[in-house]
Amino acid sequence: MAVRRLKPIDHYERQLRERGFRLLAGVDEAGRGALAGPLVAAAVILPEGFDPQGIEDSKLLTRKQREEAYRRVVDAAVAFAVCRATPGRIDRHGLHRTNVGLLRKALRTLQVPPEFVLCDGFPLKRLGYPCLSVRKGDVVTMSVAAASVLAKVTRDRIMDRYHRRFPHYGFDTNRGYGTSGHWDALWRFGPSPIHRRSFNHVLDPLSPQEYEALYGPRGRRPRRAASVTEEGS
Repeated sequence: MAVRRLKPIDHYERQLRERGFRLLAGVDEAGRGALAGPLVAAAVILPEGFDPQGIEDSKLLTRKQREEAYRRVVDAAVAFAVCRATPGRIDRHGLHRTNVGLLRKALRTLQVPPEFVLCDGFPLKRLGYPCLSVRKGDVVTMSVAAASVLAKVTRDRIMDRYHRRFPHYGFDTNRGYGTSGHWDALWRFGPSPIHRRSFNHVLDPLSPQEYEALYGPRGRRPRRAASVTEEGS
């Protein structure tokens, strides 16, 4: 899927390099809104001159394109790290707090410490080095897009393995997100060990009739945790 941009996807990296920064890390997560499976975060430092061709927000790429982008990033990266948080951790600590903590962990795990961090959406504070939060960073910033690809491909592989253990839920296609088929399986079989039990209706799933009455035949239910307060870090 092509994206129309006002600036090249490596615009921020070029600007920062002109200001003397060399080790630029992008960080992003995958699985934030899923009902089941882990939250996965990735951080990556790309070398100067890395060709951005084919590097996009992972949601805009086909599976084949993501796998190819993953290989290119891993082969060329100065450093990269991928971390994950279990559904149990999300249930205990809340989604936002877990998300921020995992992004921090991915950055700390890098074999080479960055000089500057680019992230998507909300700022990461108290890192020990400067950080710029970019709206839609995974779409408009090469380093964040590369981290998005690493996180997404890693998580998809995890969900493929879970599909073999829990085939009723269709994790090989829905990746744990709240599709109508996934909700129907929850209503029929109840939650699996990898479901996020603090999320709305996971423990008390609606029947297909209730689902359609509230959200339509292909609607998606709210994804936020019902019983866990989302705390900052």
